[in-house]
Amino acid sequence: MSDDRVVKVALIGNPNTGKTSLFNQLTGLKQKVGNYPGITVDKKQGICKLNSTKKAEITDLPGTYSINPTSMDETLVLDTLLNENNSTYPDVVVVVIDVENIKRNLLLFTQIKDLKIPTILVINMIDQMKRKGINLNVEKLEKQLKTKIVLASARKKIGIEELKAKILDYKNLDKTPIANITDRIDKDYFTKLKQAFPNFPLYKSWLLITQDEEFDFLTDEERVLVLKFREDAACIRRYQHKETILRYQIINEILKNTFNVDASKASDLRGVLDRVLTHKIFGYVIFAAILLFIFQGIFDWASYPMDLIDSAFASLSSWAKSVLPPGTFTNLVAEGIIPGIGGIIIFIPQIAILFTFIAVLEETGYMSRVVFLMDKIMRRFGMSGKSVIPLISGTACAIPAIMASRNISSWKERLITILVIPFTTCSARLPVYAILIALIIPDKKIFGFLNLQGLTMMALYLLGFAAAILSAILLHHVLKIKNKTLFVIEMPNYKIPSIKNIFYEVVEKTKAFVFGAGKIILAISIVLWFLASNGPESFKNAEQTVAAQEENSTISKEELQKKIASYKLEHSYIGYMGKTIEPAIKPMGYDWKIGIALISSFAAREVFVGALATIYNVDSDGDESTIKQRMAAEVNPTTGKKVFDFPTGISLLLFYAFAMQCIGTLAIVKKETNTWKWPILQLVGMGILACLSAIIAFNILS
Repeated sequence: MSDDRVVKVALIGNPNTGKTSLFNQLTGLKQKVGNYPGITVDKKQGICKLNSTKKAEITDLPGTYSINPTSMDETLVLDTLLNENNSTYPDVVVVVIDVENIKRNLLLFTQIKDLKIPTILVINMIDQMKRKGINLNVEKLEKQLKTKIVLASARKKIGIEELKAKILDYKNLDKTPIANITDRIDKDYFTKLKQAFPNFPLYKSWLLITQDEEFDFLTDEERVLVLKFREDAACIRRYQHKETILRYQIINEILKNTFNVDASKASDLRGVLDRVLTHKIFGYVIFAAILLFIFQGIFDWASYPMDLIDSAFASLSSWAKSVLPPGTFTNLVAEGIIPGIGGIIIFIPQIAILFTFIAVLEETGYMSRVVFLMDKIMRRFGMSGKSVIPLISGTACAIPAIMASRNISSWKERLITILVIPFTTCSARLPVYAILIALIIPDKKIFGFLNLQGLTMMALYLLGFAAAILSAILLHHVLKIKNKTLFVIEMPNYKIPSIKNIFYEVVEKTKAFVFGAGKIILAISIVLWFLASNGPESFKNAEQTVAAQEENSTISKEELQKKIASYKLEHSYIGYMGKTIEPAIKPMGYDWKIGIALISSFAAREVFVGALATIYNVDSDGDESTIKQRMAAEVNPTTGKKVFDFPTGISLLLFYAFAMQCIGTLAIVKKETNTWKWPILQLVGMGILACLSAIIAFNILS
């Protein structure tokens, strides 16, 4: 390989060491998120310019406490470091540790070092050293750890350039192992192991036989040898225990002369905050207040930009019709593409605000307190405190939330979490909730500061969580799976949120929504436009038919055109589809137009609004009113009542609160559980609950 090639860097560390902050500082917005080949775990990579000629491709691996994995995320770290044929196998590993938790963090470092991969140690959060009374002898620590050390503060951009220089010089790093497991555990056993795998570093051979998984990079001969060594499982467990003790003895010996803490300078602010935020009463009150504040913010702060976007796209659609020559292309642009894009863009303010709040809670360290707080409650429902993170992540999107459940080691707890996550209100439901709440709930304050629409939104989120909890209780008693786990959660230090990290997080997730959901919405909008703009003979003869019906009436030319547009829509291909399912959805209070949106939204929930935007735009005949105004003005021709009245609105809100309308989520559940049994159970169970809730609510409120 030539010297000007890209250096492959693996960024590894325990959770909450500031690894992601360092990744953001090194890569900026030059990041991409994909999947590792064959699995659904996110692979976050970025490009970092090291100097004028060399770049580094940095892979941010999932947080792990050791490379003896207990979850799927941790297994990914091990696979990356063992398989030299892997596309992400590193030229150099950068291990990030927290200056306040050096002893625990160094266990992972010593393991990676023993794999004989060039390794750099980054001691992060050094801006806290003085305040915490921490002293480090870096020169002596480098010598004893046989590596190069970078003192850094990712949040304050300290040590970034020094780290780049060390990465450039990775070929000169010392690859000598730290722990001599051969002599200090069992010399005969490890000598035999070394002879069995002469082409591998000893520690790599040891890791191959201590794990249960199959390694596809091994030859058939090597696989046979691995299985032979694995036969003595009791011996392996005994030696693993000895290895951990040995590593901590070495770490203690190294830190004795290189690291000390002046306890008199340490602040107890963290302890005070923890006692308040994890209090058995006030902890829950504070969490509820934070949620209420978030939902108030989503409605109050987003309403103005949303109205501007809605009006802008309505005007743009009318402008396109007026300046482009009449014809099919103009209709496609004005009635299909522009409303389709508008149905995506309009919800960016609300989604960005939601993602900002979630990022702030994670950045400050508060989210780990929520996990701890909720553990006692969650265990009663067959889940663990760790299930809270996927459930809260589900408010962004169910797909990464289901993948986030991989850090739950118990299969029963993980399965229950996976099955109930779709009940949590994801960002795809947000557009549906937002427009329906705006139509049926008055925009007014109660007690002078609480927005009624914001309270309704919070009630829907709480309803989703309640449905998830009740479903978990049911599954806990129905599923006959053995469950025995120990709950361990690390409480990170409280931090002032990094604006840069929050910005990257919000941009990345909003971009994922716009380009992920956006492609589906736009594609379906164009299909809907085609189906609504074409039809059989009755559609083609619409003008003559309506003109004959209104021959003796005195309606204006404008009203006549509106009647023709409505007749065309009703007799289009999509109109017939809607009419076909109308009897089935009538008990829920829906007409054939809502039926069309329901059918469309089975691809993705958020398509509901985009579908209605297209349908009403086709029906508008150049009207410049917004989608919200058209929906508010829609009247049932049979009853003379508004289509989107209070009973129908509540029925729709409940339907979307419970229905499993996301093909992507079903696919990911199938992949995570390795069977269609569970996603089909979700689809049928949630569908029945959604329909029953909608029917009961509509009939009671009517």
